[in-house]
Amino acid sequence: MITQAKSQDTAEVAQLALQLWPGNSLEDFIHEISDLIKQPDAAVFLAFHGSESIGFAQCQLRYDYVEGTGSSPVGYLEGLYVKNDFRNQGVAEDLVNACENWAKRKGCREFASDCELDNEVSIAVHHKLGFKEVNRVVCFKKDL
Repeated sequence: MITQAKSQDTAEVAQLALQLWPGNSLEDFIHEISDLIKQPDAAVFLAFHGSESIGFAQCQLRYDYVEGTGSSPVGYLEGLYVKNDFRNQGVAEDLVNACENWAKRKGCREFASDCELDNEVSIAVHHKLGFKEVNRVVCFKKDL
């Protein structure tokens, strides 16, 4: 079952987000997700198996240029996580479909995402979910 997260789901989403992005603090995620849930241009969806939350997807509208797209706004998959025991069962697809449907209702004609160049698992999942690779980028920075 997929539902759009509400304020009472914030801590549950934050716990899942910590699995996707370790090294962050639970408190920071609680604050960030609480803010996202309130924004009209963002959505968080939760997947459940019975009463257990087993995954989440975060999406937003992006109005700036999004690589490989030609419209604005673009629905953007910001994060996707499914617990190990529930992978390869269509949960990620259901979560992404919920995000895509939300983006369509917001007037989007395109939906995009990204991942790290060396994250082969994420790249494979994106391909399996119907995303087409449009570019590869190496980013640089210099301390001043």
